Amino acid sequence: MNIIQQLEAEAIEQFKAGKSIPEFRPGDTLRVGVKVVEGDRTRIQNFEGVCIARANKGLGSSFTVRKISFGEGVERVFPLYSPTVDSIEVVRRGDVRRAKLYYLRGRTGKAARIAERRDLRHGPQAASDAEPAAPETETAEG
Repeated sequence: MNIIQQLEAEAIEQFKAGKSIPEFRPGDTLRVGVKVVEGDRTRIQNFEGVCIARANKGLGSSFTVRKISFGEGVERVFPLYSPTVDSIEVVRRGDVRRAKLYYLRGRTGKAARIAERRDLRHGPQAASDAEPAAPETETAEG
């Protein structure tokens, strides 16, 4: 590993010590808390939309979030390891088969929906395995 990669890895570890970044993929609906500076005050503004792309390039990693605001599509590219990104929250998981969802730009309404990904490992099947089944008794009828 060369010196630049070492410095980059140290910077990423230092950033992760202060903030937690959830696992998310393209297709997931995210709520990104962005620090907005207005004069001498700062506040956090949420930007909620679908993650349509992710670029994993070490310290320069970024992700693109798209939402529809007043009938107009709005996209923002957020650096993953940035002090302006306060928090990232996964609202719902999307079931998609592509890494880049740029085809959503040409779709509106119901055509732009993404199905929700259901995790079968943690679903109702896992809950029924945890509870012991009640023994069935046979009744003797005539």
